[in-house]
Formats: sequence, C-alpha cells, structure tokens
Amino acid sequence: MKKRIQIQGMSCMHCVKHVTNALTDIEGVSNVVVNLKQNDATIEVVDTVDNISLIEAIIEAGYKAVKVEII
Repeated sequence: MKKRIQIQGMSCMHCVKHVTNALTDIEGVSNVVVNLKQNDATIEVVDTVDNISLIEAIIEAGYKAVKVEII
C-alpha cells in the first residue's frame, strides 16, 4: 500500500534525509521518497503499519505530520 504524508518544518536536504531515515527505520516501511518542494513523503507500507507510527516517527525527527492519506 502507498501512503502520502504532508510534512511541515522541512527546509533543506538535511531535513529530507532526517525524515527519510526516521520513516525507513519503521518495520514494514519501504521505498521512502521525501519531496522537499512539495513538503511530503510518499512511502510503501505493509498493512500492519498504522498512521500513528508514521506520525510519531516524524514528530520524533523534529517535524510535523499534517495529513496521512492512502494513494
């Protein structure tokens, strides 16, 4: 399943790497693409990965997850 997460607070490529690493560290998450220009991340996840885990990882990385949607 693919999901898109709108993220606030990213301002540079270091932020992109930080968010990418935070999401990649979640078991069941693969193919993470973070887009600085669109302030979002597109990820592939297994069904057992819930939105709360994704949001918490982004918050712990220092950013704000605004919206999570299935695409």
